[in-house]
Amino acid sequence: MAEKLLLGVDLGGSSSKATLIDSQGNVLATASREYPAYSPKPGWLEQDADDLFDAVIVNIKACIEKSGIDGKAISALAIDAATHMAVLCDADDKPLRRFIHWSDARSGAQTKFLKENYSELLRESSVNSVSPAWTLPQMMWLRENEPEVIKSTRRVYFAKDYVRHRITGDFCTDSIEAMGAMLCNDHTSRWVPELCELAGVSADMLPEIKQPGDIAGFVLPEIAAAPGLAAGTPVITGTTDTALEVYASGAIAEGCATVKLATAGRICPITAGPIASHQFFNYRHVIPGLWYPGTGTRSCAASYKWYRDIFGTDESRLAEEKGTSAYEVLNRAAEAVPAGSEKLYFHPYLLGEMTPYYDDKLRASFVGAGMHHTKGHFTRAVMEGISYSMRDCLEEIKAQKIAVSEYRIIGGGAKGKLWRQILADVLATPLTSTVDNDSSLGSAMLAGVATGVFADFDDSVKKCVTVADVVTPIPENVEIYEKGFRDYRTIQKALAEVYHDII
Repeated sequence: MAEKLLLGVDLGGSSSKATLIDSQGNVLATASREYPAYSPKPGWLEQDADDLFDAVIVNIKACIEKSGIDGKAISALAIDAATHMAVLCDADDKPLRRFIHWSDARSGAQTKFLKENYSELLRESSVNSVSPAWTLPQMMWLRENEPEVIKSTRRVYFAKDYVRHRITGDFCTDSIEAMGAMLCNDHTSRWVPELCELAGVSADMLPEIKQPGDIAGFVLPEIAAAPGLAAGTPVITGTTDTALEVYASGAIAEGCATVKLATAGRICPITAGPIASHQFFNYRHVIPGLWYPGTGTRSCAASYKWYRDIFGTDESRLAEEKGTSAYEVLNRAAEAVPAGSEKLYFHPYLLGEMTPYYDDKLRASFVGAGMHHTKGHFTRAVMEGISYSMRDCLEEIKAQKIAVSEYRIIGGGAKGKLWRQILADVLATPLTSTVDNDSSLGSAMLAGVATGVFADFDDSVKKCVTVADVVTPIPENVEIYEKGFRDYRTIQKALAEVYHDII
């Protein structure tokens, strides 16, 4: 019997990654491709949905070519992306504008309006508190500021669903993604007409809601040839990137939590239900009966990428010459800097901040710079500052008295040994890393469960997830960072008023 291969594709904040695995969980090939993000005004962030589609096709083809397999051996694939990102399309299914990224902060006024006027309806329908990250206030902003876009809208997709639609022709989303729209009743998984009306659309303009492991459609003949797939290959509905990273890390039972260093930072304990606190984003786990409520910092690896792009041009050129990455070059200099960066502090509020402040007017800053500080100090300060922001997230989980026995670290930032150690020291807790926990692996695993390649979720984790190492806190660094975290909070409090005056 021919080997059944599985393909998962992630649409991240700055790049797409594809992972090809076999039925025993062996990774046969990976591929990645970056695409741009646009910030036309402070606090705004947008992307082009067709850029995401192009990256997916390129990555699928690259995985097939790298592995040397016949693409027709791929038995199923799934695609994931961040939630809260609506792609508004016209009657010809063409995007009417760049989609608003979940981290975009422009819809503060609409969020305030919803809190003041629709709190009861939102409380009945949603397990989450409204914020500018959700699709509903984003679309209300469009209705008020770009009414022609709303008037021309005939279908509302979400980012991964738009890309999958171009591959299969389907029009559906999954139940976890639907929760992120705040247009859905989270208890019944049905669109709420009154909330849709607020957004300027009708429920029939929104996709059918399926389960993440359902088959959404099949690869169209006109699409199959370019990447080298077989026409008719099943494409699974899929779900959100964090849900699949949690799954791919092996965090599939209560008592476990994930710490995510990706475009955004998240700490998500696995629970039996949602957490009734405005500090938490509540989502269902891919495993029925479980949830992964989480706290979050808005600009995590996004802050380090911003720093690399703005201040690491020399390192990028050197990395290209040496055949390595700019991050590796930057990290080597940061390794020589002592814990605490000799009192240099960075706050990663490039797009405002979520936990615990939920303040869209906060901005990033370096504080404490002196003549003795080098680029290595600034690089390390960026990683420390993001880690302090993650500590803010952890404190909210502790406040809810959620029992956690193991923290698994996930996301692209987790690949850096130095950053893993800094984070373990700042959080004062061991961090377990796995060989691969990318959401694209989670998508491939989900495709395998959906099509019977894996017997169930437990079987998929047993075959696909391998612990790589456990990073333990260094006691003397923990002490330094305890004082540093107090300073970090003091600076945040002092600067918050300044930013409110100038933004």
